[in-house]
Amino acid sequence: MWESIAHTIVYDWIGMNPATHTAAALQFFLHETLKIGFLLLIVTHLMGVINALFPVERVRRLIASGKLRGGEHLVAAVFGAVTPFCSCSSIPLFIGFLQGGIPLGVTFSFLITSPLVNEVALALFLGLFGWKVTLVYALSGILLGTVLGVALGKLGLERYVEDWVWEIARKKVAAASGEGSRPPVRDLARAVSREAFGIMRKIGPYVLAGVAVGAFIHGFVPTGFFERYLSPSNPLGVPISVLVAVPMYASASGVIPVVQALVAKGIPLGTAMAFMMGVVGLSLPEALILKKVMHPRLLGVFFGSVAAAIILLGYTFNLIF
Repeated sequence: MWESIAHTIVYDWIGMNPATHTAAALQFFLHETLKIGFLLLIVTHLMGVINALFPVERVRRLIASGKLRGGEHLVAAVFGAVTPFCSCSSIPLFIGFLQGGIPLGVTFSFLITSPLVNEVALALFLGLFGWKVTLVYALSGILLGTVLGVALGKLGLERYVEDWVWEIARKKVAAASGEGSRPPVRDLARAVSREAFGIMRKIGPYVLAGVAVGAFIHGFVPTGFFERYLSPSNPLGVPISVLVAVPMYASASGVIPVVQALVAKGIPLGTAMAFMMGVVGLSLPEALILKKVMHPRLLGVFFGSVAAAIILLGYTFNLIF
């Protein structure tokens, strides 16, 4: 739907030539802005409702009780795998989890896995690469989120989360511990909507800036550039593929056909998959949005650790396949 709207605006209303780089970049920008904006609107309101109705203190007690026996990171990673969100639309859920009192490391497990693994991506992988590659990719994505979530959670990085996130969390905890009854549905809906639009106002300019960068690269960077530097003869092909992927933005379902095309041209599967994981899990738009949630040090630790893990997985995939 969004692609059709963007196509109509660029080629029918504005009348741009479809063969030009500018038209391709503008269509990409409009398409992604409309899609992400809609997803952000829905997800921020959904998380607002969940945070308003779900018993936050019960979740905290469950995690603190040890009943999950250390499995909370795996549960968060699996939950990320079954939610059909890209990196940008996963961030409102990430913020909502923090505001709901979920530990930072557990929320990282969700944030890492969510854009990498989803049912659409797995279906495409199954059709293009077979069940073995699909299974390895799915398990590695969940393992990546689980292990890194545990590691990051042990570093005590909570102090590098922006104060406005914790301030909302404190207000919610105070409200949950009070003895007052639940407010009327109309008041609750207004509060949820007010908070959702507040989050969108904070992160909206960063989303637009990031998508604009992705649109420029989508429209103007030649395809042959990637084939030249990601060939099997280059031992640094995997880290280069991740480095090249960071400024881009695309969902897993959008970039998987590109991965298939790269593999068909002789690029190693592990290098192509590392490129894909970099695009969907380490995008510049995601960094720009997270900058409103994290201090630069935490953002660097998060991106650096995920990038290192993806590079390691890329070399591993090349050895296996």
